[in-house]
Amino acid sequence: MAVSADETEIKYDLPDGASLPPLGDLPGVTGTSRPGGEQLDAEYYDTAGLRLLQAGVTLRRREGGHDAGWHLKLPAGPGTRREIRLPAGQAGGPVPAELAGLVPAYTRGEPLRPVARLATARGRLILHGPRGESLAEVADDDVSAQTMGASTTVSRWREAEVELTGGSRKLLAAVERELRRAGLHPAGHASKLARALGWQRPDPRPAGRRLGPSSPAGDVVLAYLREQAATLASLDPLVRRDEPDAVHQMRVTTRRLRGTLRSYRDVISRDATRELAATLQWLGHLLGGPRDGEVLAARFEAESRHIPAELLIGPVQARVHEHFAPARAAAHRELVTALGSVRYFGLLDGLDQLLDTPPLEPRASRPAADVLPAAVRRTYRQTARRMERAHRAPPGQARDTGLHQARKAARRSRYAAEAAAPAAGGQARGFARQMKKMQSVLGEHQDAVIARQVARDLAAAAHLAGENAFSYGLLHEREAEHGRQRQEQAGRAWRKASRRRYRRWLRPSAR
Repeated sequence: MAVSADETEIKYDLPDGASLPPLGDLPGVTGTSRPGGEQLDAEYYDTAGLRLLQAGVTLRRREGGHDAGWHLKLPAGPGTRREIRLPAGQAGGPVPAELAGLVPAYTRGEPLRPVARLATARGRLILHGPRGESLAEVADDDVSAQTMGASTTVSRWREAEVELTGGSRKLLAAVERELRRAGLHPAGHASKLARALGWQRPDPRPAGRRLGPSSPAGDVVLAYLREQAATLASLDPLVRRDEPDAVHQMRVTTRRLRGTLRSYRDVISRDATRELAATLQWLGHLLGGPRDGEVLAARFEAESRHIPAELLIGPVQARVHEHFAPARAAAHRELVTALGSVRYFGLLDGLDQLLDTPPLEPRASRPAADVLPAAVRRTYRQTARRMERAHRAPPGQARDTGLHQARKAARRSRYAAEAAAPAAGGQARGFARQMKKMQSVLGEHQDAVIARQVARDLAAAAHLAGENAFSYGLLHEREAEHGRQRQEQAGRAWRKASRRRYRRWLRPSAR
């Protein structure tokens, strides 16, 4: 079975004849050690078009060293990758199905094959903390590489690699400063494989320009969509592995993509993206099943811990588990099946096509500062109308439904402001933060509404099984009280979010 860990590292070019500076006097470092050198021999796998490399993913089988085996490295944030490991097995065998099954969002059906062999003579310096623990490992790598395929290229270089093993990013920054003082420069390639293949990551911005208020509106919106599409693909393997919070993050990313297409219909053709938006809605619905089960199960477990033990009558916790665990497992199986479907891969291909040949409207060529605030203003006004309707609705189901609709509008307004941030800077980010607070409070209210319904269902099931349903009534009342509190908080959050200082940037541009 595969094991995983996060890996945070930096790479520096190390010229021949150069040596690493002493690092034992860094803050928090109490000593260093030099284990024996290692000889690492690795074979790297990718598609013919290097789809994994382009996405920042690495797949290799390595012999030698303290962590020999199959390694799949996936993007996990700035400077960090999630490494999934399996035993090496027999040389020359196929890529393990467990790892190959995690990358179809990148490979899109193309076979994996060897693309390069790398031999690395590694010297290691371990930085230790006050209890002798390993904080970081600094490697001095002498690398020999040979590409594989129709033609072969042989290359050799040295590089320094610094990986955190228990220390903080503050320590990583301190190591970087020492390496720079010693005359070393950051590596020009993201990975050893990229250097061996001579592949350089392209700048996604038009002609490498920094986006700002005068940038074309289309460039700003596409940059946001490109970021979210990359995030969606990076979350795919984690969702398949059912890792904590992965489903939630993919659901958020799906909503960001769909919301941006809806909000910026004056920039990206709505007619041309209608089917893509519908498929994003389909995926979001599928992600909702396991996510809602996860949230509600955790909610009931937490609430039951706040009820005195003498008031928990009957097998309450066991019934809660029996209610959610099978449903969540079934929902996750359905989701994983969908992630292997033609419709899902059509969605990924559709996003690629959208970013490669975007269906831009005429306003997309105008300055972002002239176009994007108006789109965010529309989403804000929709939120305001829905909040007003919810406030006027009678207490009960009508108001609950109204607040749920207002939550969806606030969410769309938040995402629209996030996309507009390059054009409006801190003003857009401040507005987005207020909409996020609104969304969060209204989301907690909706969770309480659903939890009340589930508590009633659990009580009915307990009664039919001959159990005492008293405790479920307590849970129902606790959720009702939570709902009332969140309604009051939502009113206060909306009054704050509606302040003029958060909305000045939404006015039509004077240009």
